[in-house]
Amino acid sequence: MSLDTLHPADFADPGLHAAGLFIGGEWLPGGGIPVVNPSTAETLAEVPDATVADALRAVDAAEAAAAGWRATPARQRSEILRRWFHLMTDHAEELAQLISLENGKALPDARGEVAYAAEFFRWYAEEAVRIAGEFRHAPSGANHILVDHDPIGIAVLITPWNFPAAMATRKIGPALAAGCTVILKPASETPLTAYAMARLGAEAGVPPGVVNVLTTSQPAPVTNAMLADPRVRKLSFTGSTGVGRVLLAEAAKSVVSCSMELGGNAPFVVFDDADLDAALNGAMIAKMRNAGEACTAANRFYVQSGIHDAFVAGLTERMAALKVGPGTDPATQVGPMITTRAVQKIGRLVQEAVSLGARVTTGGAALPGSGYYYPPTVLDNVSPDAAIAHEEIFGPVAPVYRFETEEQAIRLANATEYGLAAYVYSGDLSRALRVGKGIEAGMIAINRGLMSDPAAPFGGAKQSGLGREGGVTGILEFMEPKYFAVAF
Repeated sequence: MSLDTLHPADFADPGLHAAGLFIGGEWLPGGGIPVVNPSTAETLAEVPDATVADALRAVDAAEAAAAGWRATPARQRSEILRRWFHLMTDHAEELAQLISLENGKALPDARGEVAYAAEFFRWYAEEAVRIAGEFRHAPSGANHILVDHDPIGIAVLITPWNFPAAMATRKIGPALAAGCTVILKPASETPLTAYAMARLGAEAGVPPGVVNVLTTSQPAPVTNAMLADPRVRKLSFTGSTGVGRVLLAEAAKSVVSCSMELGGNAPFVVFDDADLDAALNGAMIAKMRNAGEACTAANRFYVQSGIHDAFVAGLTERMAALKVGPGTDPATQVGPMITTRAVQKIGRLVQEAVSLGARVTTGGAALPGSGYYYPPTVLDNVSPDAAIAHEEIFGPVAPVYRFETEEQAIRLANATEYGLAAYVYSGDLSRALRVGKGIEAGMIAINRGLMSDPAAPFGGAKQSGLGREGGVTGILEFMEPKYFAVAF
């Protein structure tokens, strides 16, 4: 199959692009949910629309595979994950093309995502054989304390559309390494990547039922049915804070353990003593990765007065020079937004900011034609009362605010219910670390525009979530400590 001639019929063949409910190692074809290419607004394919009965069938399959996978030696689980990593690497360009088609992101972003996503399988292939226990003496001297870690059980994984490969592997990798079986529910906007990876997983040797994938247009009843099933013991969700709150309430009914990676409103703080070019280069990465459709995207640019004007001029020049176009066009640097609704939301936030005195230095209006395009946009003199200062933009818009003192920068950075990520640029490392310490966020990038790393704990504070993914702590989200009081 040529990567240059992909068309909707390709997604129904038995190759990498086949899509259907994947339950118990079997493909259950069907239709009902259209998958739209945001670059053209045309339908790529249809995927099955799972019912509650399908979801419970997936739980059955996960339960049937659970004992065998739990008993599988860690080295064997590790080798399966490593083979999956190599298969993703072998199919990297094909996966990138698929992501670009259904998500719209520019090919360089899509290629970067595939490489990042595959790394979670390699990282957790290594962590699978390093699950630690504990042995020590009780202070009283009455017994010895032995702590083991058991797989938590069947895990429901819910992933968003903005990183359809990486958000899945960041959950599947540690779950399988820990010995859990899983049911993945990808976003209905971008399900083809999840199905492609499931096929590669089966090729890597993942036993039937260990990984199940289902798509649905009825996420609430389908998810609620799984969470109500006593066999399900874990929910790992990445998405909006609003949906996260609803899922937490539902999971509480059955006391299901939850890991939640929720919304963000990341501040990008630039001090007068920062290297201007480095700050601008970092700003472009932090803002424009995946065209701003990322929870870690820089959402609010706080620039100290002495460097403010030069920063706005430099950011405007760089943003205006970006080429907007279809994600699969090799020349494209900024692809479309995921839906027309997303474009409308961005437009509303920009228009309201302008009505409150913001100045548009580039962009500022949706682009005409087919597809869901909004241009890279810079807003200066933005009012802190504007909605764009408090809502997650999820688009290529950079609002810039002026500040005077270090204390003011910290106060402005913390003026949000979110606390996922933050960026600080300063030539004084002591100040950068001091400010980073004062910002209420789970992840701080110092003089860097990119922070995500499979080897680091990813997660937030406040309304940005619970728990961590990635790093040495990520696997513990899928394990239960078991304590033995031992006398001998």
